Amino acid sequence: MNTNVNTNEKFSKLRTILFPIHMFEMKKVVPMALIFFFILFNYTCLRNIKDALIVTSTGAEALSFLKLFCVTPSAIIFMILYMKASDIFSNEKLFYITIAPFIIFFGMFGFVLYPFKHILHPSLSTIQKLQLNYPNLKWFLAIYANWTYAIFYVLSEIWGSAILSLSFWQFANQICKTSEAKRFYSFFSFIGQISMLATGILGQYFSNISSKLPAGVDPWGVSLKWLMGMVVFGGLSTMLIYRWMYVNILTNKLFYDKPFLPGVEKKKKNKKPSLIDGVKTIINSPYLGLIALIVISYGTSVNFIEALWKSQLKLKFQTPNDYNIFMNQFTFYTGLSTMLMLFIGGNILRLFKWVTAAIITPLVMLIGGTLFFSFVVFGNYINNIIVKIGTNPMSASVMIGGLVIIAAKATKYALFDLTKEMAYIPLDEELKVKGKAAVDVVGGRLGKSAGAGYQAFLLFIISGSTYKDLSPIIGISFLLVCIVWILSVKKLGKSID
Repeated sequence: MNTNVNTNEKFSKLRTILFPIHMFEMKKVVPMALIFFFILFNYTCLRNIKDALIVTSTGAEALSFLKLFCVTPSAIIFMILYMKASDIFSNEKLFYITIAPFIIFFGMFGFVLYPFKHILHPSLSTIQKLQLNYPNLKWFLAIYANWTYAIFYVLSEIWGSAILSLSFWQFANQICKTSEAKRFYSFFSFIGQISMLATGILGQYFSNISSKLPAGVDPWGVSLKWLMGMVVFGGLSTMLIYRWMYVNILTNKLFYDKPFLPGVEKKKKNKKPSLIDGVKTIINSPYLGLIALIVISYGTSVNFIEALWKSQLKLKFQTPNDYNIFMNQFTFYTGLSTMLMLFIGGNILRLFKWVTAAIITPLVMLIGGTLFFSFVVFGNYINNIIVKIGTNPMSASVMIGGLVIIAAKATKYALFDLTKEMAYIPLDEELKVKGKAAVDVVGGRLGKSAGAGYQAFLLFIISGSTYKDLSPIIGISFLLVCIVWILSVKKLGKSID
């Protein structure tokens, strides 16, 4: 350890705002930022590919069924296995055991499963016959028809929760002090947005290769090999850097001053609240109930917009390559917008009241979402006006939906997430811990599955319907959710400001 390091060095005002990290800390911060970069790089790449696979093969309507009946049960099974494994293995080994199956599957998908999909998937005639005999099961059968895609979709969804939200942040919280977290985490967020830009650029490049291939070669199959190669490289790089951290950082008291022996860690068994315990905690605290409503409202409203938007995307982009090229362009601009909002959002939080900062995201969602649903529902009635400005209802809805989602995600990362965490500050110490866990368990699950479950229910009872057919009902439901969200923010603001 370098004993000449001055850990009490003060930053200038400008550096405090832009880069409040000591130079000696870069040995710890840079590897952690790289781990975050590769995990988020993979997450963004997988998110675009999973949508391209499902939407172009089964239709966007299948997404609701996948999220409700495949992703949610799989996530629960994963958490049960993860908690059992955490009682057996050290934190380091647990990380490798968690990430390795994902990397193996994604590599196999690009080089084995997709190339042999015609052998692995049931025939089109078989599926069509089943759908004719069981029309209400149309979307379940569509998922079965592309079952390897469905597994890819599920594991891509779980990657975000298992590797990004759980494994990385658990590791970061373990090795960073509170004072370090306040300075380091915003830097990680900035690096994360750079990874989105990189994903957008590389994803477009490897998806836009059809003109370079000889006739008869499946361009999407070639693209997948390159894209899955990137994912495997990102996963292996993550594991190598993680190992380097354990050998060189966690053994250095300058960076990690807790008792540590490589491969041997004192494990704390933190019992996470069950769903029922979480509901009881929220019911007993109206304040926590309002925070939960905000979390649920965001997840539900963005799900309503994304589902309908992706159904419009399929009409415009028929092939997986075209779809993935667009999604990577979308990712690139989302990253740029978020980077801009991170600076703007910090000033809004500093200059205005909590309620002002917190209400921006639902207002953006309400105004933009209303415009988007209006174009989808009433597009045919204003067709002449849209044609005069050089476009058509479908293209206009795709453009508006994309802009709304970019704005919603940018304000979400820059304002929603921060104001949500700030809402826990007035609580006593017990509720800060139990309340946050309860909202994460209950609000997180409901926010992700409520919108999907509602839409799946409508598609199931109204046989043969599509998102376009259901857009008036979904649009009204969207408005109601946004109103509840705004009212919850205003009421919560009275207790915070």
